[in-house]
Amino acid sequence: MARAFLVVIDSVGIGGAPDADKFYNGSLPDTGANTVGHIAEGCAEARGEEGRSGPLNLPTLDALGLGQAVTLASGLTAPGLGAEPTGLWGAATEVSPGKDTPSGHWELAGVPVPWDWHYFPDQQPSFPEELSKHIAQHAGTDGILANCHASGTQVIADFGAEHIRSGWPICYTSADSVLQIAAHEEHFGLDRLLQLCQDVAPYLHEMKVGRVIARPFIGSEADGFTRTTNRHDYAIAPPSATLCDWVQGAGRKVYGVGKIGDIFSMRGIDDLRKGSDEQLMVHLKDLVDEAEDGSLVFANFVEFDSLYGHRRDISGYARALEWFDAELASILPRLRADDMLVITADHGNDPSWPGTDHTRERAPVLIAGKGAGSIGQVAFVDVAASVAAHLDVAAEGPGRSFL
Repeated sequence: MARAFLVVIDSVGIGGAPDADKFYNGSLPDTGANTVGHIAEGCAEARGEEGRSGPLNLPTLDALGLGQAVTLASGLTAPGLGAEPTGLWGAATEVSPGKDTPSGHWELAGVPVPWDWHYFPDQQPSFPEELSKHIAQHAGTDGILANCHASGTQVIADFGAEHIRSGWPICYTSADSVLQIAAHEEHFGLDRLLQLCQDVAPYLHEMKVGRVIARPFIGSEADGFTRTTNRHDYAIAPPSATLCDWVQGAGRKVYGVGKIGDIFSMRGIDDLRKGSDEQLMVHLKDLVDEAEDGSLVFANFVEFDSLYGHRRDISGYARALEWFDAELASILPRLRADDMLVITADHGNDPSWPGTDHTRERAPVLIAGKGAGSIGQVAFVDVAASVAAHLDVAAEGPGRSFL
């Protein structure tokens, strides 16, 4: 019986979103943003030389059609990419009114977002007084720190020492519909932080804020502060059944790898495996070898986005892509004859772009195990319909299979 592996390489967009002009980084629209294309250009122009060298080297992804997908999506010919594909390939367009993790993943799983997300203004304070008091009350403190738009690494550098002295949680946001709460794992306590986020999440979800994210960190003022891998997302539940529910409802097993369980509020997930991207790759390889017939493995690799996209690090992003490409090369030969592996993305995060936020882009759709050729321009929801068709599971929602 067929198996399916749906792998989201977080933020690896390929430009060309037809509504990019409606989405902004600060005062500038996302028109022209192209994560893969601009990383390839940066590497070709020697702007990606830290820890690596030369043109962007992605032979495995390119053989599946990545370079062709970039050109299809945006018209850009990415330097070093564009080989004749050996897999099915195309470019997917999102319709949900957001360039964030829940919007992208839900739509890839067959459910476009039916509402407008709530966003916090880029001012200080960013949060309304009632919300700040609500968080402080549940934290058992007299107030909160930061209360602004901020980079996650910079905000703990700026407020980490004050947080340890006062015990107040560090609360910040971004251009996404999100509230992030950072706290020291030892001084504040990891369990206390997770409980705080869980307690305040319903209040935020009522406001249509997509996620409350626990951002634990360790370290000291003298040695610096570092975020840990114990992040946890408390996401608003999808408004209707997703691909995970369809597969589970058909009596099949659904494996979540990475933050998939958080994104879908564990709905439709039977088995969850977490860790750093390096650890997640081990989990994915294990599941390629071990997952039972008829199962779905739904994986997210987040560090492209969290470590390199938001930090506008072209070299780091290129290194991460080349690492993933090499690991993928060892996975493809291990797929069974009736397996399908789909590689796609949830949004963009162009490290050459102004600002530090996600970018509105199309996503690549690269498919191993179903022959070779172009599927053309498709919708995000078509990914879910196609995975369901491969697994012979009834699909719901607006998607159409491109198989």
